[in-house]
Amino acid sequence: MGDVTEKEMDNLTFKSDTVLSDVHVHCPNKRHLMVRLNAVGQPVFLSYFKLLWNTDNPVSEKSGREATAEREHQYSSGDELCDKDRNNLKNERESNTEGLEALLDDDGDLEVVRRPRSTSDLEAEDLSRDRAYPVILMKGKEDAFEDEEQECTCTDVVKIEHTMATPLEDVGKQVWRAAFLLADYVLFKRDMFRCCTVLELGAGTGVTSIIMGTVASRVYCTDVGDDLLAMCEQNVSLNKHLMEPGGGEIKVKELDWLKDEFCTDPEALFSWSEEEIADLHDHCTVIMAADVFYDDDLTDALFRTLYRITHNLKNSCTVFLAIEKRLNFTLRHMDITCEAYSHFRNTLNDLENLQDGKMKYTVEPIKPDFCQFLSYERIEQLNISLKIESF
Repeated sequence: MGDVTEKEMDNLTFKSDTVLSDVHVHCPNKRHLMVRLNAVGQPVFLSYFKLLWNTDNPVSEKSGREATAEREHQYSSGDELCDKDRNNLKNERESNTEGLEALLDDDGDLEVVRRPRSTSDLEAEDLSRDRAYPVILMKGKEDAFEDEEQECTCTDVVKIEHTMATPLEDVGKQVWRAAFLLADYVLFKRDMFRCCTVLELGAGTGVTSIIMGTVASRVYCTDVGDDLLAMCEQNVSLNKHLMEPGGGEIKVKELDWLKDEFCTDPEALFSWSEEEIADLHDHCTVIMAADVFYDDDLTDALFRTLYRITHNLKNSCTVFLAIEKRLNFTLRHMDITCEAYSHFRNTLNDLENLQDGKMKYTVEPIKPDFCQFLSYERIEQLNISLKIESF
């Protein structure tokens, strides 16, 4: 790592197949500490995500307005100023675009109405978003985050190791907004999840499982790939201080949706014991997944896994799925589409309409109007979180 200079890292190079999470780009005033290279040579960073509500205090299910007001009273930090600026920008955009409609020119082509320049200026000048500049860990610099650690108490920071700018097959090593949305819901409805046994599918870096571990009795945090699971296990270890007060336990395990059975090979690092499989089937009442619907084949595999697992549970189960609706322009359609999301909804409808005489699934949308406990952009496309109840 001595050959990598800070100047080189400040100017990240992206290839055509590179995927970069908006969480890492749009974190204002955040430093990303590079701590090591993973098994495939990718830089691994350590980020601190501050909880906007101390987890030592009981979170009542208040209205979003009441909870937000109380949170703002408890914390007076730069994050609030950033949220305030973002809200001002949103209000200005709404006022500037009110009454504007799409127009057609004489040939019937769409005439695009440009965004008012004043809004663009406001975004550039007032939001002052920082670019994501990694801070390189050098010998003798292990205390690079010492000041930041001293500013945060043990119970209001989630420490996550992750990568940035990965190929599509490694996107699980990044942190995604839907994971934060689901984590927010867990904190908001913490009494619902208290003392539960929970399974997370496609946990990635484990941030949602870690938050769930602060209230649940046991969380099976699953994904596939030894390198990713090792990173996830490291993140669980970094955040033991969050789970200890409630006595929660997180078990990092391999669960491959493309296989019909649990991995029970004793030689495998993250395999299941027969006792753990029995415990899952006997006690699991909650299954969750966040931002895992980006490939149609994997979406199909996840729903097959979901059906197989819920079919073997002794108790009824509630499944929470969080998704970001991503819009893309495709040459095939010559239009803006969201094919991955459309496939997800079609597959979800198939599951709800399934009639096999043994299982019944009901789908209920959850409005994302609950208060926010983690600092991220809760964008308009991040408004789909689904609850599936199986009986």
